[in-house]
Amino acid sequence: MRARYWFILLTYVLMQLSGIVGIGILDRLHIGETMTERFAYWTIFSFTLAFIIILFLLRNDRKDERTLLGEPSSAAASIGWAIGGVFLAIFAQTFAANIEINVFGVEAGSENTEMIVNVIKVTPLVIIVTSIFGPILEEIIFRKILFGVIYSKTNFIIAALISSLFFALLHGEPQHLLLYASMGFTFAFLYVKTKRIIVPIFAHVAMNTMVVIIQTVFADDIEKMMNRYEGMQLEQQVQVIIGGFLT
Repeated sequence: MRARYWFILLTYVLMQLSGIVGIGILDRLHIGETMTERFAYWTIFSFTLAFIIILFLLRNDRKDERTLLGEPSSAAASIGWAIGGVFLAIFAQTFAANIEINVFGVEAGSENTEMIVNVIKVTPLVIIVTSIFGPILEEIIFRKILFGVIYSKTNFIIAALISSLFFALLHGEPQHLLLYASMGFTFAFLYVKTKRIIVPIFAHVAMNTMVVIIQTVFADDIEKMMNRYEGMQLEQQVQVIIGGFLT
């Protein structure tokens, strides 16, 4: 693996772990009135810094991507797959969620998503992280680097399964391993199909943005709908379709 990829992975890991120290620093400096606000501020700072560093490290990487995957799809085809990829991701999420619920008995909904949405309600600027910076960084780490390195030595199925498993585990909800892995597999497919990392990035950003909008702007409407279907079998279906997961 190229040296700059190791630096990118290190940057990403440090970003994920930095809150252990960073939130404490904000507390001592009396920045933010609550722990939720400090968490939000540090998340924005750490993700923005990591985003800038990683993009800088990847500034000359386009040729390497073409060498690994081959000639990219045309602009028109890539746009089509980017838009279609959003619906493909929605289908994959809904299908996997139904398997979790009906086969494995996993409860619908995501504590991780709920926590992030609550943080956004306190500090709306976090939307930039969850909807833009986060998905872009995840696609670079898990598709471009992890999937790409494994794919260069094996095949699509193996590379997609391994990278999707790591992608799922990162979200810290093992009960939803199938759901997150299915999303990772979908994004890996879009990457290989078009040979452009921007395509799964677009689908990922669109998915997260849609979930954030639904669960913040339309939160009251969702609650009314859930109350309407309370006690009915349709309740879980409603939660799967309109609840969504931040990936």
